[in-house]
Amino acid sequence: MTMTTTAAAESEAVDQPLTPAGRLMLQPRMDQVINAAIALEHSFDVDTCLNGLRNSLLVKHPRFRSLYVRDERGNEYWRRTEMDLDRHVIVHPRRLSEDVSVSDSDAVNDFLADLSVSSPLATDKPLWEVHALLAHKAVVFRFHHALGDGISLMSLLLDCCRRADDPATAPSITASPPPKRRPRSLWTFFLVVWYTAVSAFEFFARLLWLRDETTVISGGDGVELWPRRLATARFRLEDMKIVKSAVDNATINDVLFGVISLGLSRYLHMTSPKALREGLQLTGMALVNLRSQSGLQ
Repeated sequence: MTMTTTAAAESEAVDQPLTPAGRLMLQPRMDQVINAAIALEHSFDVDTCLNGLRNSLLVKHPRFRSLYVRDERGNEYWRRTEMDLDRHVIVHPRRLSEDVSVSDSDAVNDFLADLSVSSPLATDKPLWEVHALLAHKAVVFRFHHALGDGISLMSLLLDCCRRADDPATAPSITASPPPKRRPRSLWTFFLVVWYTAVSAFEFFARLLWLRDETTVISGGDGVELWPRRLATARFRLEDMKIVKSAVDNATINDVLFGVISLGLSRYLHMTSPKALREGLQLTGMALVNLRSQSGLQ
């Protein structure tokens, strides 16, 4: 009895409760997994990468060394555990497709599409995986969203990398200077308040009463099991910077959102049997990074 009590006390001391956001991401109907692929210019040696990974902050971070645990009362925790790196790094030495006409990009996209359909991460180990696609010179990362958001995970990955011109130095993120604030008139202030109120009203009205019209991109029952299809589109960063410079106070993200909106609009026009109604609105959600500082959080 004494040993059991001591073990329970030590477990409670080590266990860390999940945040509300983490609990949301782990709900069975949500279960958000981030699948990301990085293409490399040259082939890479798995053993060298494993040695570097063992000494990286990625495997030393508490979240990446913890199991997701739910007790009999429904309380959810992170519990520290011994990590077996070989269970997290899966090596694929051969091509993913036997068809030699399939490009590396298409093969990796199909692999990601298959992973995104009913391929949950095993809960008997920390919730992350790395797939080394040797024949395609690519690496696929799978992180559960409960471990962090895209910004924090990208910062963690950058910390595992080193500069090509200085292998002893980690790459850094240069923060953009704050935009110059222009003096605003009373009329401008009134317009900001008015449009904010209108946008807030539209948001709550759409949340409570209104529904999007059914289109070819609308979901349905069992949408999480529907087959996926990924495609790659390439944009020159220099072109996006030119567009950004042509619009006051615009960012690269603004340009990217514009590209996505236009792409959705054209796709709907091409695939809809009837002409789209003018002014059709689709509800979407975009998470915004509000951190004032860059780097690892």
